[in-house]
Parts: sequence; structure tokens; C-alpha cells
Amino acid sequence: MYGILEKEKLAPNVIHFKIEAPAVARKARPGQFVILRVDEKGERIPMSLAGWDPARGTIDITFLVVGTSTRKLSLLNPGAGVLNVAGPFGRPAEVEHYGEVVCAAGCFGVGAILPVAAALKEKGNRVVAVMEGRSKAFLFWEDRLRAVSDELVVATGDGSLGRKGWANDVIADLVNAGRRIDRVIAVGCTFMMMECSKATRSHGIPTVVSLTPIMVDGTGMCGCCRVQVGGQTRFACVDGPEFDGHQVDWDLLISKQKSYLDEELRSLNLWERANWHKLMAR
Repeated sequence: MYGILEKEKLAPNVIHFKIEAPAVARKARPGQFVILRVDEKGERIPMSLAGWDPARGTIDITFLVVGTSTRKLSLLNPGAGVLNVAGPFGRPAEVEHYGEVVCAAGCFGVGAILPVAAALKEKGNRVVAVMEGRSKAFLFWEDRLRAVSDELVVATGDGSLGRKGWANDVIADLVNAGRRIDRVIAVGCTFMMMECSKATRSHGIPTVVSLTPIMVDGTGMCGCCRVQVGGQTRFACVDGPEFDGHQVDWDLLISKQKSYLDEELRSLNLWERANWHKLMAR
């Protein structure tokens, strides 16, 4: 078992865990992820790393509660543990000196973008962090993101905090204001990353997105995480998770993510019926 040391509810349905995983913490690099399994009946879930501490032997994850496995995970508390933590998986983020880099994040992606932004700043880049949320209630860790960036821009869909709009609107504003942007890195839900990629395509700004589709083994053998990038089949677990956002076949990716939607909803419904007492005790 991998012990849960800390738990924090960051926003509606967004949870942060600090977990004991010494072997992962020793080797983790920005942009990588782990695969968790809550219990013997749990599916394997890819989770981007939001941080790690080799000295303490801990890793940090932020995740969105969307289905049965993440619902089960969200009910665990410090003192409990998860059955498996495997990793780190994936290629580390490409971190070089580019110039001015926009790091755009939404939802659980705020945690995942932190190590990448920090590494980019250490390389001497000017980091502009962009954080989006439906409203201010869905924003978190502004202080942490501000600490690893030179500028922080907040956008909310309802305008309750910062600019009204989304991360792609902020990117468009920066470009239209004549700002030179040398690179954009977007981490968050699929739609958010797709829209950020659209905002930069016509301007020729290199745009990197982090894809974590359905996975099983995380080694490229199962083929579940296939994505089309530049007309070629790639595996998110071993070729990614970072890809050129302008080359991703977004329509195919979104379609694949809906493949098991009926089964996922049925699974969650059955689990909640059998575990209503756990939900009531939250």
C-alpha cells in the first residue's frame, strides 16, 4: 500500500493528495505521470504529477472526480492508502530556453503545469501563467503558480475573477497586443487544450499539449492510449504525454474518450447504490 499523507479539496470535485512513493519521487521529472489503482477491483488511472519530494519520498497529484475509480479515490483520507502507484511514466517535458512561454492550465491541469513552469523559469524563460476556471470557486493554487512564473493571468467563464473568458481568449489577447510568444504549453481538459491550440495555429506559435487518454499498462503494449498526431498513430504513454497541439487529431481523440461513456455511467451508478453510506459519511 502507498500511504496517503495529506488530502485537500481544492475546488468542486478537484482533490489533492500527497502520497508516499519513494521510488517514484527519486526518478520523477516535469511532465511525467503515474498510474494508480485504488484497490484490487479498481481500474488503472493515469495521473499527472503535480510535484514530488525525493527527500521525503512523496509525490503530489491533483485529480478530477469523474467516474467510479476517481470517486473511490476521493473518499480515501490520510492514514489510508492506494494499492498501486506505478511510474514515473512518459517522456519528461522538453525544457529549454525558448524566450517567453505561456503555461496555460485549467482544472486539475493547474497542478500538472506547476513543475513544468518551474523548470522553464529555471532555464531563464519568461513564464506567463494563465489559469482558467468556470468561476472563482473553481480556481486554486494561484499563489503556487504565481511563485513559479513572471506573470499570472486569471480567466473565469463567468467573469467572477480576472478576465471574463478562457485561457485561449487570454492567449489571443496577448497575441493581438503584439506580445512575442515563443511557446505555449497547455494542460487541462481536452477541450481546453484543443481551443488553446486553435488560438495559436494561425500565428505559428509552437504549442504543446499533455494527453492522458484511457490507459491500461502504461508501457505501450495495450494500445488503449492511441492518438493520431500528424497523421501517425502514437501512444500517449510512451511517445507522450506531450504532443504538438497543432498536429493532434482532436475529433478522433474526443470520439475515443466517449467510447465507454455508457459503461462508465452504469458503473458509477451501481457503485454509488452499493456505497451510499460512504458518500453520506463524507
